[in-house]
Amino acid sequence: MSDTNSKKLIDAIKDKGKSIEAEMSFFDHLEVLRWHLIRSAIAIIVFMGLAFAYYDFIFDKIIMGPKKVDFWTYRMMCLLSEKFHLGEDFCVKKINMNIINTDMAGQFTLQINSSLLIGIILGFPYLLFEIWKFIKPALTDNERKSANGFVFYASFLFVLGVLFGYYIVTALSVNFLANYTVSEDISNQITIDSYLASVATLTMGTGIVFELPIVIYILSRMGIMTPTFMRSTRRYAIVIILIIAAVITPSADVITMLTVSFPLFILYELSIVIAARVEKNREKEMK
Repeated sequence: MSDTNSKKLIDAIKDKGKSIEAEMSFFDHLEVLRWHLIRSAIAIIVFMGLAFAYYDFIFDKIIMGPKKVDFWTYRMMCLLSEKFHLGEDFCVKKINMNIINTDMAGQFTLQINSSLLIGIILGFPYLLFEIWKFIKPALTDNERKSANGFVFYASFLFVLGVLFGYYIVTALSVNFLANYTVSEDISNQITIDSYLASVATLTMGTGIVFELPIVIYILSRMGIMTPTFMRSTRRYAIVIILIIAAVITPSADVITMLTVSFPLFILYELSIVIAARVEKNREKEMK
């Protein structure tokens, strides 16, 4: 065998070895990711079990809370109405709807689904922790330092969004939709599935929306989002935020829409500050 053929054979064996090593590394990463996801699922199941065990309190005080006139949000609205003379319509005195079940296993399914929802919300910070543990080894020292506190800030924003979504967005939406009628001949008989889906969507959706600063931070680190771009598109962002506020709170009340949109404006401005700081740090690293 000639030296040229021998060299080609050796190079082919080396390339094959590198590809096998890369393939093994890929499957090793999948295995690590699988265990992170398994631990996250276990945490969610544990919280789900706790919610299932204390379901009487959760159903009466949390799930059905926005349906009751003594809900915290409605009481605050009545106090504001009295103090600032906002009118009787601003004070919630009745929630004109009945919750019904139309499926044989509807109430059992309700308990399972709502317990799972509570488990996901309570287990979300731990899920973020497992995600951070998975991506942390792949980061450089500077990236780890700049991303320090990721789990805390992401969890804080999510919890803040969930609370805002539950006490403000959900309460205002339930109040408006329950008391909205096109005819006195039609009564609002709401299925429990529809009610739970609305509460879950508005609450979880707002929690995810509040992760905007974290998303902007990641995009800024990747060089995709810049503060200059965000400042130049601020007017369009304001219009989009007002549209989102109008959709998730289908009320003709301007005060209600502004109440929902105000935190989104703050989040957008905070995202600009974060993007500017990331860009400034990147310029320092390049010098």
